[in-house]
Amino acid sequence: MQKLVVVGNGMAGTACVEQILRHAPRFEITVFGDETYVNYNRILLSSVLAGEKSFDEIILNGLDWYIDNGINLQLGVRIVDVDAGAKTVTGDDGSVTSFDKLLLATGSLPLIPTIEDVKKDGVFVFRNLDDTRALLEQARPGLKAVVIGGGLLGLEAARGLQIQGCDVTVVHLMETLMERQLDSIGGSYLANKMNQMGITVLLGLSTTAILGNGRVEGVQFKGGGSIPAELVVIAAGIRPNVGLGQKAGLEVKRGIVVNDHMETSHPDIFAVGECVQHNGVCYGLIAPLIDQAKVLAATITGNKGPKYQGSVQAAKLKIMGVDVFSAGEIGEKLDGSEVIRYEDPALGIYKRLTIKQNKLSGVILVGDTSDSHRYLEWMRSESDISSMRRQLLFPETPTDLGMAVAEMSDSETVCGCMGVSKGAVIAAIHDKGVCTLSQLKESTRASTGCGSCSELCQKLLKAVVPDFEAEVKKTICKCVPFAEDQLREILRSQQLKSVQEVLDIYGNGLGCEICKPALSYMLDMLWCGDHDEDRSARFINDRVHANIQKDGTFSVVPRIRGGVTSAAELRRIADVAEKYRVRMVKITGSQRIDLLGVQKSDLPKVWADLGMSSGQAYTKGVRMVKTCVGTDFCRFGVQDSTTAGIELERCFENLFTPHKLKMGAVGCPRNCAEATVKDIGMVGQEGSWQVVVGGAAGKKVRRADLLITVENTEQALDAAGLFFQYYRENANYLERTYDFVERLGIEKVRKDTIYAADAVKQGLRERLRRSKARARDAWLERDMPNHPTQFVRIQPLEEVLQ
Repeated sequence: MQKLVVVGNGMAGTACVEQILRHAPRFEITVFGDETYVNYNRILLSSVLAGEKSFDEIILNGLDWYIDNGINLQLGVRIVDVDAGAKTVTGDDGSVTSFDKLLLATGSLPLIPTIEDVKKDGVFVFRNLDDTRALLEQARPGLKAVVIGGGLLGLEAARGLQIQGCDVTVVHLMETLMERQLDSIGGSYLANKMNQMGITVLLGLSTTAILGNGRVEGVQFKGGGSIPAELVVIAAGIRPNVGLGQKAGLEVKRGIVVNDHMETSHPDIFAVGECVQHNGVCYGLIAPLIDQAKVLAATITGNKGPKYQGSVQAAKLKIMGVDVFSAGEIGEKLDGSEVIRYEDPALGIYKRLTIKQNKLSGVILVGDTSDSHRYLEWMRSESDISSMRRQLLFPETPTDLGMAVAEMSDSETVCGCMGVSKGAVIAAIHDKGVCTLSQLKESTRASTGCGSCSELCQKLLKAVVPDFEAEVKKTICKCVPFAEDQLREILRSQQLKSVQEVLDIYGNGLGCEICKPALSYMLDMLWCGDHDEDRSARFINDRVHANIQKDGTFSVVPRIRGGVTSAAELRRIADVAEKYRVRMVKITGSQRIDLLGVQKSDLPKVWADLGMSSGQAYTKGVRMVKTCVGTDFCRFGVQDSTTAGIELERCFENLFTPHKLKMGAVGCPRNCAEATVKDIGMVGQEGSWQVVVGGAAGKKVRRADLLITVENTEQALDAAGLFFQYYRENANYLERTYDFVERLGIEKVRKDTIYAADAVKQGLRERLRRSKARARDAWLERDMPNHPTQFVRIQPLEEVLQ
């Protein structure tokens, strides 16, 4: 077998190897990577910086993939020389490796402008995982960060640092942000949006020097003027990494020159990705690299035929809350072209289409990118759009979405980032049994890049997989044949306030043990407690405010906020246990005390003697906040987690939620109270709090997603409150937070809560306040029972018949 050496373990090189393996194996493959990591998704580095993804979540090819395919992987070895005559490559470790065929996938290098003292401590680039980790180590709330460069990468770095709590300023040389993708109008809309989100944008400034004595303290501009900085990120562009091509004697211009078959000027050396130049163009986006990989694989395996004929350059800004898409021609003056524009400054929407010879040649979308896929396909297929002129800016929505996706050709691209076609998606559904979006991601990698194709992927699944729609739109039960989102709108719009009223009008008039508790919750949530409470519609546990056990007795769990109690409370608990002959007193995993074996008739007296409030251990509501001792006693504590946890519990106790809700607060990243596997967690950092949501540690284990990093406890409690109320209002009944967050995605959760408009956030806060004002301790019903037989033991039929 011939020896194939691949220099570059990034997305382009590994994509080539994947395509080569699909042909008959004819190579012994060795892959060199100068990083020490397996192949990962560089598109998602900004998501790692923002805390949306972990490194494990962006791995594309694990170590087992290399082993299973017999690939000799050499990590941490930089190839420093190529001898094209001897057909060898030399590593920086002194190793010499021979080849029959050589594939250069060396990518690009960051472009560093001429800036004085650029090598000071605190100055970074943002190109790989090590860069990302270095930035995460430095980032903290209040840190003054300056990003030099207002292109795609610079803006994504700026947003990631802002999510980590930094005070961020973007400094851009040109007068327009993303000037390679946007015109001046689109750039102004984007700049306004970034400013609204709290990122300062300075345009038309040339950075001349990094200020500071050894470590960065500021940046200075041409013509005078400066701003303070404690961290600087240079994201001023990239240049093809052509050094090895030059050493091999290949034809090199701006990039390594390749023909339509991805061949270089040497018959046994090939090149792909950001390091190449094809027909005078160097591509810096991932979709063209996937197209190149398919052609190269056919050529190098002896199946020469397909040609690479260039790609439509399309870019999408991956910042939650900022929708930007651009493709094709974007120049201000284009000969023989027509430009159609639409603007709505109040909504922040700008659309521009460029038409040439009845074909779409350029697109700019800011604020609304919902039609980006349609436009891109028109450009790629060079469709004649003369008959669609009236609907260009606002295409008609198909009456049958299933028919719309069915009419797509199999060759039409669904995921531009990963080069996945409709045909590949359909094949995965039929051949591999794919029926969910997560399975589709794993099988084809569609929607694992920027994520903008997720909606289209789901439409394809709905059209092809019979049960897909049933999974998404599930009715509560047969008694009330409506999905929960429909029911919420019905209750709100028609001012319905009782369970029986809903059942009489929209149900079977009777209801059941499934729909009645769900409707009870919906009414309580929608009307903030101001509804007609029907206690018979709730579970037995909610009717008597205790957890029924298998022998008919009940469990009593008083609220012990933050797990902090006192000697007096412990004495009362001990006295109650003895007085009422409690069969078991148990310390729970939630830092509370459970009294098991209490008779139903004794419940009001037990509550009165305890003199403590209900811990809601029996209901779908706020259970507890688990805390560590924080700064009070722990020598590692950097935040007062005990006080914060107690306040967190006070904020939300006695409120109902779609499912039980557990929280945690820890005083340092050691995470002794397991906050990262709670529904809502607060993780103390040096000078900041991380607020995390959607964790789980039961039957399902899930690490919580980072919602936001803030400077103080008040801000952390506010962020937790926004998520808490958003979950109450939007989750399905009996849907845990971890399923809710996975279903919506943390990006949407952030967009609708912490990054929502001020009016939206204030609405969430106000509805939470109103609900809290009406909430009361359920155990106070000991004095005024809701029903005469509420705490009367009902004699079992078996005893009556004896």
